[in-house]
Amino acid sequence: MRVLVPDGAAGADPILEILRKYKTIAVVGLSSNPMRPSYGVTEYMQGAGYRIIPVNPNEGEVLGEKSYARLEDVPEKIEIVDIFRRAEEVAAVVESAIRIGAKVVWMQLDIENEKAAEKARAAGLMVVEDACILIEHRKRLRQLQS
Repeated sequence: MRVLVPDGAAGADPILEILRKYKTIAVVGLSSNPMRPSYGVTEYMQGAGYRIIPVNPNEGEVLGEKSYARLEDVPEKIEIVDIFRRAEEVAAVVESAIRIGAKVVWMQLDIENEKAAEKARAAGLMVVEDACILIEHRKRLRQLQS
């Protein structure tokens, strides 16, 4: 796991800060197939009280939420862009995240793109690479509930 923060924006636990502060998550690559990791992770985060917005041009609705083809199509403010796409597809998602004014780009386990991550950080976004948001949330559950 790697966490990048804009200059001077880092606290003791930036992951805890992200999970406390931001509650709207656009999940890029979210599948309606319950067997896919994106579905289980997103279902958990939704159950934990986060607003979930599916972003997948091949889905109409996932977990009771309307799915959008692109981040730019979402009519509400997005705080966290959670990416379930291959590393080579991350750069385009990061460009969109910057354009829409997201606060965080989160690349799930085994997803890393150093160039895109640095571009997001330089644009003022917090970046998490190669980490599962569900696992990180569970690790901090007691702190998040206090």
